[in-house]
Amino acid sequence: MQMTIAELQSFMAREFPQMAPLNMQVEAFDGHMLRLSLPVSEAQLRPGGTVSGPTMMTLADCAAYLLLLGQIGPVALAVTTNLNINFLRKPEPKRMTAEARMLKRGKTLAIMEIGIYSEGVEEGPVAHATLTYAIPPARK
Repeated sequence: MQMTIAELQSFMAREFPQMAPLNMQVEAFDGHMLRLSLPVSEAQLRPGGTVSGPTMMTLADCAAYLLLLGQIGPVALAVTTNLNINFLRKPEPKRMTAEARMLKRGKTLAIMEIGIYSEGVEEGPVAHATLTYAIPPARK
């Protein structure tokens, strides 16, 4: 059951209201790739004026979660079991986007790859992440 962008945004607002202050927006979802954006404010910066690692991890995790739910439907209990991130270059203190793609989806685990981009950085992604999500068994 593929979800629409509007359904994904509504699900996040309903199930994770604590995320609302981040103002993340699903920009694109075609069933295989999901692009999520995050406006960067002073709250996401670390000393030196760069976007913090936890901010980029949050963006990667949310993009992976929404990609998975976009494919399987609104399963709130899907959980991260592994997150690996490589920080490649200094991000600009501007809007960031994450592009998530499914590498493998089985019955109980899904593995995704996420490229994180910073507006104004032309050299490519500022970070690369892989995430594994546990998919709960279907309720009968």
